[in-house]
Amino acid sequence: MEPIEDLDVLAEDEVRQREADGEVDEDLDRVKHGYDATAGDKQVYIETYGCQMNVNDSGIVASVLEESGYGLTRDQAAADVVLLNTCAIRENAERKIRARLSMLRSEKEKRDGELMLGVLGCMAERLREKLLEQEDLVDVVVGPDAYRDLPQLLYEADATGQAAVNVELSKQETYEDIQPVRYDSNGVSAYVSIMRGCDNMCTFCVVPFTRGREESRPVTTILSEVARLAEEGYKEVTLLGQNVNSYHYTDADGTSVSFAELVDRVSRVSPEMRVRYSTSHPKDCTDDLLKVHRDRPNVCNYIHLPVQHGNTEVLDRMRRTYTREEYLALTERAKELCPGVSLSTDLIAGFCGETEAQHEDTLSLMEAVRYDHAYMFKYSERPQTYAARKYEDDVPEDTKQRRLEEIIELQNQHAKESNEEEIGHVHTVLVEGPSKKSDAQFFGRTDTNKGVVFDREDYEKGDYVRVRIEDCTSSTLLGTAIEKTTLEAAARTDSITTEPALA
Repeated sequence: MEPIEDLDVLAEDEVRQREADGEVDEDLDRVKHGYDATAGDKQVYIETYGCQMNVNDSGIVASVLEESGYGLTRDQAAADVVLLNTCAIRENAERKIRARLSMLRSEKEKRDGELMLGVLGCMAERLREKLLEQEDLVDVVVGPDAYRDLPQLLYEADATGQAAVNVELSKQETYEDIQPVRYDSNGVSAYVSIMRGCDNMCTFCVVPFTRGREESRPVTTILSEVARLAEEGYKEVTLLGQNVNSYHYTDADGTSVSFAELVDRVSRVSPEMRVRYSTSHPKDCTDDLLKVHRDRPNVCNYIHLPVQHGNTEVLDRMRRTYTREEYLALTERAKELCPGVSLSTDLIAGFCGETEAQHEDTLSLMEAVRYDHAYMFKYSERPQTYAARKYEDDVPEDTKQRRLEEIIELQNQHAKESNEEEIGHVHTVLVEGPSKKSDAQFFGRTDTNKGVVFDREDYEKGDYVRVRIEDCTSSTLLGTAIEKTTLEAAARTDSITTEPALA
């Protein structure tokens, strides 16, 4: 199963497609991590829920445990330790993880306690007391900034029979010296964490309480990791953080590096490696960053700009720090500086106090911007947040659901129309692997993040292939391969309008 595509739980429109394909249970993606290893007496099985950052963190956990002599296994039945790396963004995610823990507890009882259970990540930080004291579900509870202590905590829990916990948040921890185990990587695309935490304090969001304050990773360690990935044959990196475009690092010599400068430096490590990033905040999207997209051919022409809502009053209640008009001006500026740029967003339906007219403002903003992709949710009240403490969750569930469905319907329409406009155009596609529906076809993505399926012929995973788009669905482009290429060659010859529409 592929990791999900954004730092929130899987988007509901995409979930429906994946449900239809039998790939995911409702709105929670679960990635089973690990591989068979002989090192160490104890085998560990890791499940990852939620965001790309959690996927990367599970790689850090695996690296820490391997270094301590643990083996990693894909077979849960063979595991001595099962760790769930959890998500707390939405209530439904927590509910599913609780159900999973109950199943595992039953298995633990069948094995006479010879199975250790651990909860890692955001849910560990938020619900540590309940997990340990009220529900007696787990042996270890470890927050996102305490993974270095995991071997010791497992030892203590095993030796004493008492639960061990460390959920302390750290202003300094970036795991800069740990190379994640990329056990489920396709060998083409890799995540690189550049910062942790978030300082924005949006009223609906629990992340600052579970991930802590922002801390940027040193530039040199980021560039070294990217260079190592290039040497290993990776063709794409995604720079990760809860709010990447607030990245800011000052070296010991006083040299300051902004996010725009970091992206520029990363893009120069290898001209044949695409660069993406996730996730960002509109208030931190600068002209300097947009110009890097424009000027560096291997920085993808795709920007995720989570708006959350289309009404200024609601945005103010959300504490998003921009107005509807300011956001629309930013999207116009992005389109001006980066012709053909693909924009995506996050949208919340039914936030506290949302009126029908305010909901209509979201729909009208969608019409104005016309996103290629969107991650869409009903508002879910999260404990600790300002909204949970100060606002009334007063929009009825059936109204939330209807409004969400209207948002999804409009976005699906826009996505289909956007894809139809690609017919006849040629894109450079990075081949990620076989299509899920046929081994005779390959799947890859354009630099605008659109999925493309085409006959595999003699091409290989990791190739850049020029593909003429012949047809589409609302989620996928269907094309015919023309030739293998390179990013440098494509920058000279390719654009989204290289070929005229077919007669």
